[in-house]
Amino acid sequence: MKKYQDRNFYKTIMMKHKRAKINWLAYSLLVILFITNICSAQQKKGNAKITNIPFEPAYWDTTATKAEFVIYKGVKAIKMHTGNEISVKEISFTNGTIEFDTQPIDAETRGFGPVGIYFRQRNTKESEYIYLRTKKDDTKRDNDDIQYAPVVNGVLLFNMMSQYDGPAPVHNKEWNHVKLVVCEMQMRVYVNDMNEPVLEIPRLESNSTTGAVGFDGLAYFANLVIKPNETEGLSTTEGIDPAKHDVNYIRRWDVTSAQVMRKGRELIDQDLPNDTTGWTPIVAERRGVINLSRKFGSSDTGRYVWLKTTINSTKDQVVQMQLGFCDEVYVFVNKKLVDADKNQFGLPLSKFPDGCLNIDNSTINIPLKQGSNELLIGIVNNFYSWAIVARMRNLHNLSILQQ
Repeated sequence: MKKYQDRNFYKTIMMKHKRAKINWLAYSLLVILFITNICSAQQKKGNAKITNIPFEPAYWDTTATKAEFVIYKGVKAIKMHTGNEISVKEISFTNGTIEFDTQPIDAETRGFGPVGIYFRQRNTKESEYIYLRTKKDDTKRDNDDIQYAPVVNGVLLFNMMSQYDGPAPVHNKEWNHVKLVVCEMQMRVYVNDMNEPVLEIPRLESNSTTGAVGFDGLAYFANLVIKPNETEGLSTTEGIDPAKHDVNYIRRWDVTSAQVMRKGRELIDQDLPNDTTGWTPIVAERRGVINLSRKFGSSDTGRYVWLKTTINSTKDQVVQMQLGFCDEVYVFVNKKLVDADKNQFGLPLSKFPDGCLNIDNSTINIPLKQGSNELLIGIVNNFYSWAIVARMRNLHNLSILQQ
């Protein structure tokens, strides 16, 4: 009887053990499947596949583009022509690394010529853009060898982005290897030396955060590799704005609608806004810039707007205001003209640096009466970017509108 009971006991134990093994095996399989699904989901989410883009017509949008697919120096390449742009088909880039090779064509004879790459290009009006400035003597380094200049609302903002110029070792007669590392709002750019960036952009300025990748400029392009989400530890947040904590910047204005401005004409008293003029608020972006291009976009004709703000003074006094601008300004205080000036790239009256927007473009004496003072600035746009940046030298005995 005891042997029978023992036999039943061991049989029961063995059955429980088998069930436990089965349950443990099932549990293990579930864990493995769960981890696999997580990894798979993360891989899909990261879209981490490295993409080598073939330099063959089937992979590129050649609509209305003068480009040749050639073998150059032993590799498949695109030979671009001046004033043309070509983009990769079915690629939408957001964050990661872009690497490619480029060699300018005839740079030693023609001198300056931009050789660029677009990325996050939503359309012709919104894109990020980096370009090399070629020159006859490629051994000479200048602070404008390379520039970051986004396309915002149809305007290439090169003349309000001179702070994002930099020197770069650009070769005229051999391949230049370029690498862009992009993470959310920030970017690093390398040219030939992959250990030291030539540009570090604290905040990308385009309104587009994802889009196409493409090239332009008179040059050969080859060996394009896109590595989605490989950002080399670059921060996902924007870098420091050097003007953020400076209360002397005038950041709060009202702006009129844009009016056509005939070429060669200047603003006069009769153009001043009146009681029926409509106004809308506008506030400064990074570095205290009032970016009119972002608001009003591009135009085929000259145009102007008025900006208005208030300065309160505890006494009658004359104060100094730093004013950066492009392209023309007419400054009125309490309806009286106190200054008029021009700053356009390539013209004799252009200001430092090279006709580009900068807080050091000019300094203006502002006569204030005790109490409230109206500051009006008429701004004319004839060439690319349209903006001002205004800063009071000090705030002794006065106050300005804050955001």
